[in-house]
Amino acid sequence: MNPRSYPPNRQRGYTLHFFLILLLITILSLCIWQAFRLNTETGLILWSLAAVGAFIPLTFMIYRMYALSRGNYLLDREILTIRWGLRKELIPVSDVEWVRPVGDLTHPVRLPFFSMPGAVVGKRHHRDLSSVEFLAGDSTNLLLVATASQVFAISPADPTGFMQDFQRIVEMGSLAASSQQSEFPSFIVLQAWQNRMVRILWLVGILSNIGLLVWVSLLIPTLKSIPLGFLSNGIPRSIVPGVQLLLLPIISFLFSIVIWVAGMYYFRRPNLRILAYNLWGFSALSGVLFLLAVFFILSTPSQL
Repeated sequence: MNPRSYPPNRQRGYTLHFFLILLLITILSLCIWQAFRLNTETGLILWSLAAVGAFIPLTFMIYRMYALSRGNYLLDREILTIRWGLRKELIPVSDVEWVRPVGDLTHPVRLPFFSMPGAVVGKRHHRDLSSVEFLAGDSTNLLLVATASQVFAISPADPTGFMQDFQRIVEMGSLAASSQQSEFPSFIVLQAWQNRMVRILWLVGILSNIGLLVWVSLLIPTLKSIPLGFLSNGIPRSIVPGVQLLLLPIISFLFSIVIWVAGMYYFRRPNLRILAYNLWGFSALSGVLFLLAVFFILSTPSQL
């Protein structure tokens, strides 16, 4: 029996997340532009912090939209598969004790914090069910799937069809015994960390960024102006206040996070791991190149 697919309703989630991502990208671009324009240390630090403040939720919004695009519930005679982003749960049909709409409960289930259309994800305690893990995109079509150890909240776009097909499969019975399997995003990180090459690349990237930040922080009080950019003949194109050197570790840090996340996306697929190694290698190299960039800026005679 081929697994039947019961995807969540994605339209509202896509619309909301696209708008938020676009808004955060606009805010991030504005903060970076303002940071480059300012000549005061206080203003630069404040706009840089604002840029980081916009970048962090931006990464979460992008992942949530990616998780929604991968979100699906697959049902066959042996296994109920729940997929949500990098989270995956394989539940033997024989282990499922009951499936019912969330509205059938005597006491309502509270939604996880920061829930929104397209991302109802997280765990909440319930007085009757203990812990409930939400892997859903919509709070209006929630179904509860209970096993002996855990309760999952899912949101197929056709909850009635899902429940009818599940009941029919239960009546048919399973053909083979299987065990429940859980896959979390943290498992992929731990699996990558166990690889010696990955550990070296990550440590080089982390240490180079930390070293760059510490070095620049110590240099800024002693610098009045620095050249950023050069003409083809080697003459500095523009002289800016020395405090703007702080932009280099900030850009390096944001760039490293983006590359690290992209590498994790490819690492989870064994046939694409070479791309993850290349990305993390490039990230480690870029950290070293940023250090060299600071060295060349400081060694430029025109800064005097």
